[in-house]
Amino acid sequence: MPYTASSERYSEMNYVRSGKSGIKLPQIALGLWQNFGDNRTMDVQTEMILRAFDLGINHFDLANNYGPPPGSAEENFGVIYKKHLRPYRDELLISSKAGYHMWEGPYGEWGSRKNLIASLDQSLSRMGLEYVDIFYHHRPDPETPLEETMAALDHIVRQGKALYVGLSNYNAEQTQEAVTILRRLGTPCLVHQPNYSMLNRWIEGGLQDVLDEQGVGSIAFCPLGRGQLTNKYVEKIIAERANPTGNLKVEAYTDERIAKFEALQAVAERRGQTISQLSLNWILRGNRVTSALIGASRVSQIEENVAALKAPELTTEELNEIDRILEGIGNYPW
Repeated sequence: MPYTASSERYSEMNYVRSGKSGIKLPQIALGLWQNFGDNRTMDVQTEMILRAFDLGINHFDLANNYGPPPGSAEENFGVIYKKHLRPYRDELLISSKAGYHMWEGPYGEWGSRKNLIASLDQSLSRMGLEYVDIFYHHRPDPETPLEETMAALDHIVRQGKALYVGLSNYNAEQTQEAVTILRRLGTPCLVHQPNYSMLNRWIEGGLQDVLDEQGVGSIAFCPLGRGQLTNKYVEKIIAERANPTGNLKVEAYTDERIAKFEALQAVAERRGQTISQLSLNWILRGNRVTSALIGASRVSQIEENVAALKAPELTTEELNEIDRILEGIGNYPW
């Protein structure tokens, strides 16, 4: 039966302008980093992607190396797009990235002009697209001149293979320089994608200020700390302590750390939320972060995360309480 998108898909989602641009991002976007390769059936992937779109998630984030194996997430998304989403192409924001290892030899990773242009050509072929909406350099290259990398992004936009460009995993100083080069070339940076969560607040040490000053949006990946900011995590670390498997560091399941996660869970419960929903509200507080990039292994997780947008904003008292809880909590993803 042909897919028809929900007529209510834009009624609940919030859309926020990405920096000083014409693009608005959904406050919740779906990342295809994991669970969209050969480790999930096409039926499960299709159900998640179409349900996300019905909930107003029109931004699907990929990269050349997503899978497993690398490339399979783009291939699978391309199948789903061709079968179900092609009529909605102009409603969608589809992004991809290059920079991590993808193929053998000296041009299969990092930030050379050859790598970025070849990688995007491969990504477009895998997805069956003429262009992506956003193309990111996935990580800074310590050896390639930044001018070469940014000129390649500019060239890609001028070719019509991407509408906008972004950066990921760049620190404040690197971002400032890259944004300046891109603006001089005439292809402004639309968005930065950093790893950011309650457990990983590094962008507050300067990057957020650079993005605000330069008018660049941001979309946080791993906003749930790779599963640490979920209700099941406390159960997991308690079980690990009782029967160590070596999957977690001993520091991850101390009494103090367990108590801190239980305290976060208590804040969420007072608000009628899960800890995942609380974490997303925290990420999006004050609109300094434009969007949160979630992952999912089942539809119910997507529904739960989108429902976080219905909650009232965190109060000053709640934010202060969360800061006290987070002090010294440590980040120990498995």
